[in-house]
This record gives sequence, structure tokens and C-alpha cells, in this order.
Amino acid sequence: MRSADRPARAAAVLAVALVVTAGTAVPALASGGGAGPRLDGVWRMDGYGTLLTVSGTRLTSYDVTRNSCTPGVTSADRFGAPLPGGAVRYGTPGSPFGQLTITPHGRHRAVYTRDGATGTRALERLPDGLPAQCTRPVSDDPLAVFDRFWDGFEENYPFFAAKGVDWHAARATYRPTVTAENLVDTIITMVAPLQDSHVALLRASPDGGYTTFFRAMRDGTVAPTPELLGTVLPPIGAQLAAPEQPFGGGILGVGELPDGIGYLRVSAFGDYVDQGGQREQEAELDRAVDALLDRPRARPLRGVVIDVRVNGGGSDALAVRLASRFTDRPYQAYRKVARNDPADPTAFTRPQPVTVRPAAGASRFTGPVALLTSGSTVSAGETFTQAMMGRSPHVTRIGENTQGVFSDQLPRRLSSDLLLLLPNEEFLTPAGTTFDGPGIPPDVRTPVFTPAELAGLKDSALTEARRLLTAGSGPG
Repeated sequence: MRSADRPARAAAVLAVALVVTAGTAVPALASGGGAGPRLDGVWRMDGYGTLLTVSGTRLTSYDVTRNSCTPGVTSADRFGAPLPGGAVRYGTPGSPFGQLTITPHGRHRAVYTRDGATGTRALERLPDGLPAQCTRPVSDDPLAVFDRFWDGFEENYPFFAAKGVDWHAARATYRPTVTAENLVDTIITMVAPLQDSHVALLRASPDGGYTTFFRAMRDGTVAPTPELLGTVLPPIGAQLAAPEQPFGGGILGVGELPDGIGYLRVSAFGDYVDQGGQREQEAELDRAVDALLDRPRARPLRGVVIDVRVNGGGSDALAVRLASRFTDRPYQAYRKVARNDPADPTAFTRPQPVTVRPAAGASRFTGPVALLTSGSTVSAGETFTQAMMGRSPHVTRIGENTQGVFSDQLPRRLSSDLLLLLPNEEFLTPAGTTFDGPGIPPDVRTPVFTPAELAGLKDSALTEARRLLTAGSGPG
């Protein structure tokens, strides 16, 4: 149950959209519907190590490496009538993060789009059907599981070189020692040095879903948990002119600071409503921003503080939607690529630009904005931060580096009860680099929720944001 002092629990983990935090149960994806014969067959996804089969109403995924093919976590039915152009929807109607669309482009190509994500994935039909190895029984032998784990990283993970990890040496060291008893501990030992919070391990739950039991964090940072948010709200509230107005079950908070400055806290990009799909999530986000920008005031807002210091991630599409309320011109948020050659870690899909466009039919604020970040700003909280970097006038970032994880999470089913999540994408800057690893640095570095600040109900980052916005100045 959510309340004003709890950030979002992670959205449901499906291959359709993977946004997972510790303790999140993962339901299966299923629904009913008719058939789309133009899509029947087997499709290979460019990048992502994934095959999709469409047969009548049913869509099923397979995880593929050079050495294996195993059933994936997506098993979905079509719902609703075909859309213009023959696009077909799959998943659970009204489920956030539980829907996808496949649009045919001729007989042999198609485009795969996940609700909540930015960008699309290219599909190519395999004329010879499902490879024979995809129909064979999957072994839960410890070495077979280890090999699927190692191959999944070897063929999809983009950051070994940047993080100084020799993956081949790790295999040579640990594979000879693997047993049924130490398999999971061995996997954790191998991935821990990556300090990548988009790497996670989940166990099958009795309800048919999965629950996270391991996730890494970058050294010196803490996870954006409900407990952390509950701890930091008092020093924030001490500077507000009145208590926050909660939205989305408390995941969003709208307030006013002295001197005509608005305040918006975003603790996740999603999970705002218990029942509802992407549109319902968007509507609740819009409602919060409307309350910030359309509140009756004697004078216009002098500036806005957006606070994502405790943000567990969620929908990149919602992050771009929020950015669209703070610009009067379109600009590029980032370019998105995914590894697509198992043998070449430098090979990626064609870059897809993601654009922030001014929100149509809604109020927008184009004045000074300060953005508060920390090491507990994770995933979609970071893609939002990156999306705000191209805005003009410049958004002043205050606080600490973000966590340093941007990719969607790729699911790999290792065994009948073990699921692996890992990143395989890069979100590129105009210079073609990424912030994966160290995270996005602030323009102005301040303490963020240190023990001393919490004990004294101090919030240096928020105080600095107020100072800069009141003075009408800031870096950049």
C-alpha cells in the first residue's frame, strides 16, 4: 500500500517492460483476443538476443545466445482490434508496463514498441521458423545455468571495458568451481564488481511471478527505498511554505517555496495508479504538473525546483512527458542504441533519437528550473535528468551524481526458478558518450541527505536551488 511517505514500488516485471526493485512481485502477462495473421511466424529482434513467435492470438518470446535458446518471460495474448497499419496490441488491458505493440512493415519486417519505453525495436521474419534448439528441453544443471548466465552478459552487456572487468578471465576462474550449492553466490560474486543497479537476480514466486533478491548499487550510494524517502521528507518539508499536495499515492508531491518558487517531487516515473495502463499513468502525472503550474497566484512563478533525489525509475516515456512541460521548443533528449552483435561489443543498433516536444494543449513553464539529483536518482530518474540537459534556458543541476544506469533491463531466464536482469542499451549524448557508471554530475555540488543534515532538518541542495532561482542566476 502506498502513502505520501512511500515512493513507487517497482512496476510489474514483464519482458514487455522491466522496472524492478527489491521485493517486487512479478505477475505473468496474459489476456484474451483475436488473431493477426499478417504477423504469424517467427521474428528475430535486432539486438536484445530475442526471438518472438506469433501464432494466432499468442505471442511468445525466446532468449537466444550463440549456444542456447530458452523460453523467455513474455507470453501474451492479443487484445483489441488491429490498429491502423495492421498494428496489433498484446498484453493485459489497463496494466501499466504490461502492454506492447507490433506493427508490420511489409511481410518480412515489423516494429516492436513497449508501453512506457522510448524508441522502438526492429523485427525481421525468420523464413525457416523457430530454430530446432528452441524446442529442446532446458537443462537446470548448474553448469548449463552458469553458461546461460555468462553468455547473456558476454553477448549483451556494453560496459565491461568501461568498468575494467575481464569477463573471460572471470569465467576461467569461476566456472570450474560451480556447484548446485554455490551457483547463485558465484553469479553474485561475478556481477558485484560491475556496481550496476540494473543487474538483478529474481526468484520464481508461488504466484507465478518473480521477486528480486539481489541488486547492486554503485559504491557510496543507497537505494531509493520507501524508508529513505520517509527519512528525507521532513527536511524538505521544513522549507516548504505549506505541506506538499500528494499525487499518485504520494509518489508525486507538489509544493510552494518562498519567493514565488514552485516545487515538484518525483519519486518514480510510474505506478501512480493501482489500475490503469500508460494513459492513466500519464493522466496522473499531468494532474500533478497542472497543480504546480496552474495554481492561482498573485504573481507568476519565479522558478521551479524539480526534485528527483529519491527516484526509483520507471517509464522513460513518462520522463520525456514531464520534460515536455518545461520547454517551448523541441530538442533532442538523447539517442538510444542497443548491442546487436554477440561477437563484437562495439556493434550497436542504429541510433534512435528521442525528442522532447512542447506539450500540446497544456500549460508549460519555460523559466528558470533547478533539478535536484543524488546517487539515489536511478534509471528513468536519470533519463529524465539527461532529457532536461538539452533544454534552453539551461536547467541547473544541484546535489550529487546520479546512480549511472540508463538502459532498459533485459530479462534472461536462467533456470526454472531464476531470472537475470541486465542492461544492453546506451543512452547517447550529442558527443556520442554515455553517463553509465559514474552518472550525470551536478552543476553545483552540495551535501545530499547526510546524517548531519538530516539530524538538523537541513537540506543544502534545496537551499542552494532557492538561492540561485531567487537571484535569477546559475551556472550555464
